[in-house]
Amino acid sequence: MSISLKQMRYFVAAAEAGRIGQAAVELNVSQSAVTAAIQQLEAGLGLRLLDRAPAGVSVTLEGGRFLQQARDILAAVAEATRRSRVSPQEVGGSLRVGVTYTVAGYFLPRHLMRFAATFPRVEIDLFEAPRTVIEQALADGAIDMAVLLVSNLRSPQSIAFETLTRSRRRLWSAPGHALARLDRVGLADVAGQPYIMLTVDEAKPTTLRYWEAAGVAPNVLFRTSSVEAVRSMVAGGMGVTILSDMVYRPWSLDGQRIETRLLEEDIPTMDVGLAWAREAVLAPPAEAFRDFLRFALTGVGHQRPEDRAAPPSILSMTPAS
Repeated sequence: MSISLKQMRYFVAAAEAGRIGQAAVELNVSQSAVTAAIQQLEAGLGLRLLDRAPAGVSVTLEGGRFLQQARDILAAVAEATRRSRVSPQEVGGSLRVGVTYTVAGYFLPRHLMRFAATFPRVEIDLFEAPRTVIEQALADGAIDMAVLLVSNLRSPQSIAFETLTRSRRRLWSAPGHALARLDRVGLADVAGQPYIMLTVDEAKPTTLRYWEAAGVAPNVLFRTSSVEAVRSMVAGGMGVTILSDMVYRPWSLDGQRIETRLLEEDIPTMDVGLAWAREAVLAPPAEAFRDFLRFALTGVGHQRPEDRAAPPSILSMTPAS
């Protein structure tokens, strides 16, 4: 069995983009190169990692298991490359970082652990709060940097940011759901089904914006701030939802399966990134944190950051106010 880093990188990009063509654009290679690399990877593993359909690709159960392993491997390689360029022992001090709920629960922990091991002299003070509170804290200088859903930012005149990763939104349903039998599924089809609405981290207004743009509305059965409640209700067949790959898991807490598929409409991605006060001069710990995440996420096949402007041995958690 021969598996290359390129094959893993192309697979991760395709899994996250949901379309081979889009992955090829992000990787700056041909579509045939991405297809060939994934086929070679599947042959080497003896597993089918992606399901192909006219609307795009989706990760199989085996593919989902391998996806996380591939991300970890590529991140480790990127970290090793970074270590050869920068001496972590030269960077020390404190860094105040604001985070929103989704970022704190589904994105940041594994990166924080690696950062802590790489930069033992940097202490991070984490502050969880809603996006509006974090934006004000950045403007006031109460925190140095934030990791949040930059697709929700509302103060571009005072807040500089860069996107680290874009997470595609897909339809979630129970296996055998009526929508799964359709060749193509659009928001108009979803509107005819009971809908489970997630409300945390401004999910509700974000959701309603793309529904309104399509000229239809969801038939909301239940609103909740709990991702696990959404997961269990969808898996139990009570309704469907549209959420990002970042929070997707193939099983509910009680062991029922959840399946996903792409929609016909171009649903906006959920973008996670870094933000800081536009006029701020970043201290060495903040620069190290930003560069670390850039290297890690570029290494796992995410879209390269777009700079819109211009770290922990001890992690102290500050609750949201």
